[in-house]
Amino acid sequence: MAHSFGLILANRAVVLGVVKVADLIDQTVEAERAGAFDAVWVGDSLLAKPRLESVTLLSSLATVTSRVRLAVGCMATFVHRHPVMLAHQWASLDVISNGRAWLVACLGGPSDANAAQAAEHRVMGVASAERPERLEEGVGILRRLFAEKSVSHRGRFYTFEGVTLEPRPVQQPCPIWIASNPTGLTWKGGASASEAAVERSYRRVARFADGWMTNKLSPTEFRAQFARIRAMAGEEGRDPAALGSALYHNININEDRAKALEESRAFLDTYYTAKFTPRFVEQWTVAGSPKQCVAELRAYFDAGVGHMALRLTSWDQRGQLKRFLDDVAPAFGGR
Repeated sequence: MAHSFGLILANRAVVLGVVKVADLIDQTVEAERAGAFDAVWVGDSLLAKPRLESVTLLSSLATVTSRVRLAVGCMATFVHRHPVMLAHQWASLDVISNGRAWLVACLGGPSDANAAQAAEHRVMGVASAERPERLEEGVGILRRLFAEKSVSHRGRFYTFEGVTLEPRPVQQPCPIWIASNPTGLTWKGGASASEAAVERSYRRVARFADGWMTNKLSPTEFRAQFARIRAMAGEEGRDPAALGSALYHNININEDRAKALEESRAFLDTYYTAKFTPRFVEQWTVAGSPKQCVAELRAYFDAGVGHMALRLTSWDQRGQLKRFLDDVAPAFGGR
């Protein structure tokens, strides 16, 4: 099965003061030049996890690249953005990049996640319980605006008449994926969703998305969950084989695996203003010597993951990128 890698940029680190915008640009240029990455990813948040705004950053990266896809994973503010405005922004990015925009939408965190997340929903006038329906309605609107003229819509949240989007995306259809992980570990440990929520999460991907992105799953868990989603896609009258898959994951290359995980935990605690359990970090991180990292990555690809989006869980972003390109990527035909 074909597989690819993506580089996750630490765009929140600019707000934290440990990475400069120029560093993100340099990383992106190096990622494309090296030929080992198919995409460059940025995160998205407004108040809960402040960072450079995703569409703005990707638009700037479009001007220094020509090949890599420009991806947001996941767009946690999707439910806050009016879909007509977002469609215009995203279509413009696709035109600027000549058809390289890759949108992965998600619900964002619930209001009970923390005070900052609750404030984000409150400021944007979105009730936490509305997020699933807002996402589903929004995806449907974007698809029509990307492809049709004089679009009219009457839904629960949005109503408009005769809207024609200009410019339209270069990609037709313009891909819209959905990210979810209803069964993965929470950062404190334990299950993260009821069976009803799991069912709806999977069904949403099967019905509305071009692909599924997830995280914090073992290869065995990924295989089982993606099989379930594909079965649902068949039930929805869609081609299960056409559904793409991606894992949003971390990597730290160090011959001492314990030190790799220790550094990863310190990085993630700072990045997310959290205190993650060691088990959580280990589930979310490929770590150890180059040989061990290659083996762990292969296990994911063997489980059916099509794309591995990797964040370098170290403040030495340049050093970890070099190690990946020199010591890991060659095992997969890169560099």
